[in-house]
Amino acid sequence: MKILHHGAVNGVTGSCHELVINNKTSVLIDCGLFQGEDAKDDLSIEFDIAHITALIVTHCHIDHVGRIPYLLAAGFKGPIYTTPASASLLPLVIEDALKVGVTRDIKIINACLSLLNKQVIAVNFNTWFELPCANKQIAKVRFQRAGHILGSAYVEIDVGINTKNNKSHRVVFSGDLGAPYTPLLPAPKPPHKADTLVIESTYGNKNHQGRKERTQTLKNVIERAVADNGVVLVPAFSIGRTQELLYELEQLIHQSAKGSPWRSIHVILDSPMAANFTEQYIKFKHLWDAEAKRKVAKGRHPLDFENLTTVDTHSEHIAIINYLASRQTPAIILAASGMCSGGRIVNYLERFLPDKTTDVLFVGYQGRGTLGRDIQKYGPRNGYVFINDTRINIHAKIHTISGYSAHADQNGLVKFVTGMRKKPSHIKIVHGDDEAKRVLASKYKEVLGSEVKIEIGKG
Repeated sequence: MKILHHGAVNGVTGSCHELVINNKTSVLIDCGLFQGEDAKDDLSIEFDIAHITALIVTHCHIDHVGRIPYLLAAGFKGPIYTTPASASLLPLVIEDALKVGVTRDIKIINACLSLLNKQVIAVNFNTWFELPCANKQIAKVRFQRAGHILGSAYVEIDVGINTKNNKSHRVVFSGDLGAPYTPLLPAPKPPHKADTLVIESTYGNKNHQGRKERTQTLKNVIERAVADNGVVLVPAFSIGRTQELLYELEQLIHQSAKGSPWRSIHVILDSPMAANFTEQYIKFKHLWDAEAKRKVAKGRHPLDFENLTTVDTHSEHIAIINYLASRQTPAIILAASGMCSGGRIVNYLERFLPDKTTDVLFVGYQGRGTLGRDIQKYGPRNGYVFINDTRINIHAKIHTISGYSAHADQNGLVKFVTGMRKKPSHIKIVHGDDEAKRVLASKYKEVLGSEVKIEIGKG
């Protein structure tokens, strides 16, 4: 058994890991798109897929599933295992990825989606299933809740199962782990054991704000921002971050006093994809945490409230921009993409970054080489960025609230390991910038001792 990495080792995008079970059987864990400075012009599959018998999808963010069409085009015909919620989201994500980055030809898109739908197999959380293996080998898999986005899972794989003594080697792939105390979804619980752990490290060198502090920061930023009748631009991932923000905004509006500006503030969701995903969140609300379920039981609609307007068509999108630019009306705009690497948020940034009454609120990780990272870096010093080959001076105020990250912070990543009854003997750290991986490795050595082999993943 060995593990090969085909992405997300020198950064946080392109997640794709191959578990080699024997010389005739491998399985892939995720097959994601490279973004930011990791982006590639040629997205064809560069590794041998002859012995890959299955693909396991941890969750539906594009950096974990965006290369699936290229995997299918390369001839992969095996099963694609994922959770029921992810199986529902996956065609939406792939269709959008094809339209944005590949083709608008509906025949090609439908052909890809048809293949996808035939190969996807939905498996519930906490349910063991067998992988297709050659050489009479047995390998079993189980999904456990990761708390990152709807349907997200970490993966337990038992390899080399000996039917006589029931012994095996357990490999755990973390996927992306959620942060504790986030809205809507329960936090991940550590597995009982792992022999080998492949773990993300996005925030391996940082800790987030607490939820109360984070919510108060959000409230303060928005109240200051709208006092001058400006707009608040929130680049947000369509799956996960958008729904968490809607949940928090509904709570702030609900608890505000009558006559408060919060009661009349416009919240604009300008993303058809995010709107579609929000519908999926509502459809799968049985996966929500206890707090969110209590609100629904009281008749509240935390993802569909009175102040919320959803923008659908491109013409409506342009009309909203023109309206906000001419009326000086305070509004909160949530739009994708989360790293400002494309999508409707870019049009808002191009129009409103030069305006002193604008506030840009980052609530998620901004990858190296993305427009979002550049705005974070140069905005506070009144610098500039290039959008659509045009220099855009930044006079807007730039804010970052780390607590809204859907990723576990350093404390969460450490607790995921220390919470196991049987600690791993081998940890491979992936999906993080160099500093984050290095600091997390040092932290693991500190808490686990020298007996554990800790390896920083390399491609």
